[in-house]
Amino acid sequence: MTAQGVDDAVREKEPVTERRLHPVTPLRRAWAPVAVLIGWAVHDPDQAQRQLTRLTTTTLLIALAVLVPAAALYGFLTWWFTHFAVTDTELRIRTGLLFRRAAHIRLERIQAVDVTQPLLARVAGVAKLKLDVIGTDKKDELAFLDADEARSLRAELLARAAGFAPETAHEVGEAPAQELLRTPPGVLALSLVLTGATWGTVGAALVVPPLIWLATHSVWTVLAVGLPLLGAAGASSVGRFVAEYDWTVAESPDGLRIDRGLLDRVHETVPPGRVQTVRIVEPLLWRRRGWVRVELDVAGSSNSLLLPVAPREIAESVIARVLPGATVPPSLSRPPRRAGRCLPLWWRGYGLAVTDTVFASRHGLLRRRLALVPHAKVQSVRLAQGPWKRLWRLADVHLDTGANKTVTARLRDADEAAELLRGQADRSRTGRRDALPDRWMAQP
Repeated sequence: MTAQGVDDAVREKEPVTERRLHPVTPLRRAWAPVAVLIGWAVHDPDQAQRQLTRLTTTTLLIALAVLVPAAALYGFLTWWFTHFAVTDTELRIRTGLLFRRAAHIRLERIQAVDVTQPLLARVAGVAKLKLDVIGTDKKDELAFLDADEARSLRAELLARAAGFAPETAHEVGEAPAQELLRTPPGVLALSLVLTGATWGTVGAALVVPPLIWLATHSVWTVLAVGLPLLGAAGASSVGRFVAEYDWTVAESPDGLRIDRGLLDRVHETVPPGRVQTVRIVEPLLWRRRGWVRVELDVAGSSNSLLLPVAPREIAESVIARVLPGATVPPSLSRPPRRAGRCLPLWWRGYGLAVTDTVFASRHGLLRRRLALVPHAKVQSVRLAQGPWKRLWRLADVHLDTGANKTVTARLRDADEAAELLRGQADRSRTGRRDALPDRWMAQP
């Protein structure tokens, strides 16, 4: 056995020190029994109303005297039985009061570590740590940790994932960041006002409930329809403003960092090399001001927004940091005019451009969406042609990416589509060969 192998074996045998979450965590877990009662009341409101009318003051006080200690005990026990530890090779999380769960997360498979601070957590000085792991859809999380401990643990995990030795990972600290963009609140608010979806949901929330009342004269039916509409209207306007407030993008060796949120502060990381597709969204009322929204498809991650609103020139400069060497094509070719036989009028919104680095496809007339796929991220290419399209010698070309998403160039000339199908395989193979490593803090 080599000296390195002996050292690894010795480290594996060393005892692992497990840690608990912050002592305020039981307050978060204690809401679970209360949430069960609220869920029952919402599921059967008529029965809940009848039961509440039967309760006397004495019965209500007895119920509270039982429920509050039970909720507190549940929160304490779930906190007591939750531990985590960082070893040389993995992050271990043990949870569960009745049903135990043990998660062993390999450090080299961690691709993003986000720090989230809800409003009450900011007041208490604690934070939540969320981990994006390759091959899993659901994020593992540690909630809650002391805010300084959360940032320190995040830096350590990123250093371990980047390949730093365990004994030096603590010394690396958080990598420095250079701010690239900060979205002014006024610009964000105006962009939401100029978004058609916002007015559509608000209009539905104002018009539909009165119509339901005139048709049914049922309060519960109006509430069942109106509350979701009000929630959608709030999420598309006030909710988005609160979530995207003070949106800041900074560049660091561990990827692009995103800080955002008015009430709940969120610190996210766009991991380098894991972005599969970049989408530039341009609503109709934004075009006069030259604004765009930039969305992402990231393999194994739920982080899907890079810029909520920004001038196009600045957005393209940020995209160049996400996709090194890639540029947004200045112009795209439309499908042939006979495509109007398959899709009247709307065919004019489609466009295509293929450069040395990206496959660019656009669709939409009122709300344009331009998708940029690096050749190295294309997993497969497919050509689809129905009977009507065969009649007019048209075809669609579908590109599948590593994020389980598909980008399509629609209504292309059949000969052009066949050439795209043949050529994309060579471009993807060359792109993967020349691609940079998908590692944090990777050195050239």
